[in-house]
Amino acid sequence: MAIEITDATFDEVVLKSDKPVMVDFWAAWCGPCRMVGPIIDEISSDYEGKAVVGKLDVDANQEFAAKYGVRNIPTVLVFKDGEVVGRQVGVAPKTAYAQALDTLL
Repeated sequence: MAIEITDATFDEVVLKSDKPVMVDFWAAWCGPCRMVGPIIDEISSDYEGKAVVGKLDVDANQEFAAKYGVRNIPTVLVFKDGEVVGRQVGVAPKTAYAQALDTLL
């Protein structure tokens, strides 16, 4: 399962990570987000120990969604050394998310 990321934990979990980090910006009311959610959980299992994979609820945590210009959800951002190095807006196949991490490993 992907970890839950909040505005309070974002700095520590995402920006200070020594591994690549994938963050799914989502909301409970968003239909496409419910399609992406299980894919993100699978990616989390597949990359355990190699990358950090988490989800951030944009309704409860608006600070970092605003900071990174997340206007549409789902948006999945990939971070390396605290910098955004990848962005996927909308639903994509599992391979697209896997490739985003593979290029960083």
